[in-house]
Amino acid sequence: MSKKNVSRVVLAYSGGLDTSVILPWLKDKYGCEVIAYVADLGQGADELKGIEKKALASGASKCVVDDLRREFAEEYCFKMLAAGAVYESVYMLGTSIARPLIARGQVDCARKYHADAVAHGATGKGNDQVRFELTFMALAPKLTIIAPWKDPSFELTSREAAIDYAKAKGIPIAQSKKKIYSRDRNLWHISHEGADLEDPRNEPKDDLWVMSVPLSKAPNKPAYVRVDFRYGKPVGLDGVKLPGEKIIEKLNALGGKHAVGQVDLVENRLVGIKSRGAYETPGGTILYEAHRALESLTLDRDTLHYKQQVGLKYAEMVYNGQWFCPLRKALDAFVASTQKNVTGSVRMKCFKGRATAAGVESPNSLYSDKLASFTMGQEYTPSDATGFIKLFGLQMKGRGK
Repeated sequence: MSKKNVSRVVLAYSGGLDTSVILPWLKDKYGCEVIAYVADLGQGADELKGIEKKALASGASKCVVDDLRREFAEEYCFKMLAAGAVYESVYMLGTSIARPLIARGQVDCARKYHADAVAHGATGKGNDQVRFELTFMALAPKLTIIAPWKDPSFELTSREAAIDYAKAKGIPIAQSKKKIYSRDRNLWHISHEGADLEDPRNEPKDDLWVMSVPLSKAPNKPAYVRVDFRYGKPVGLDGVKLPGEKIIEKLNALGGKHAVGQVDLVENRLVGIKSRGAYETPGGTILYEAHRALESLTLDRDTLHYKQQVGLKYAEMVYNGQWFCPLRKALDAFVASTQKNVTGSVRMKCFKGRATAAGVESPNSLYSDKLASFTMGQEYTPSDATGFIKLFGLQMKGRGK
């Protein structure tokens, strides 16, 4: 589609530096109408305050603010949690899991307002461009995709240049040239990239953390919370039933107070670049550890071990933006079948940056204290192990000879 055929664009708009300058740039470049689409994923009232006014003042014809917090928590984060998906051992995929939902919301908005294009502010070096565009391709392949950072005529090729452009256009921004962290926040986490973090030799500064206190300021007394699950899904805290977004909010506050969920990671991007980021996922960390503890009690060995392999693939697909693909949906079906007995409660302890299970119970527990006990009883005949070990080690014995 040529420039002259783009009449209305739906831009994924956060009010941050990148999308703040992209909005007027789209109008200048294409001479088109721009609808600012804001997905409320729990990034907080401070970030959303005045965002509609700012978008309209920057040239948007309309600003759509879409409250997706519950859907994000229960249909995205909790599915990822049930799968046990963690990228490269520590990253809980807070940005990755949000992008497909934002892009899907853009597609819905484009259909509602008869737009012929969608746009995003992801750079040509990052993963988000893939996540946005794969979703657009899967759900609305006929829509034109505009990615300014990949346009050769896009002159704002650095954050410093973007700041100068914003000032020239009279667009208020929070960033400065002295400290330019690229941050992404939602209900599940906040990420920090850029500035001094680009050098892996630099330790994250104490004032970097937003959702949590520095470890040095964590209380000397632990806090406890009971997380209640039904079929692998968090349903309440301390016996009180709560919707997904409220569970995460409360655990974020508790975990943040105790410096839980801080990660400093050099990760492997899909495009082949290693990047360094610092992540805060306080509530998510508590939930992952609680879910893991409950599964240890309720899943048989073979299912648990195979599910761990599935979790690796699931995490990779979320990271790579493949949410709306048949395999992810098929994996969801497998994961759901494993969660039928994952019901119960886990008492979690938050202390000095860690979230650990301090007790777990389930009506579907496979744990037998009689079998696990060091005291021999009628439930287990020790001599049976002799023949088992001889057969199990037969090939090793033969090779040893």
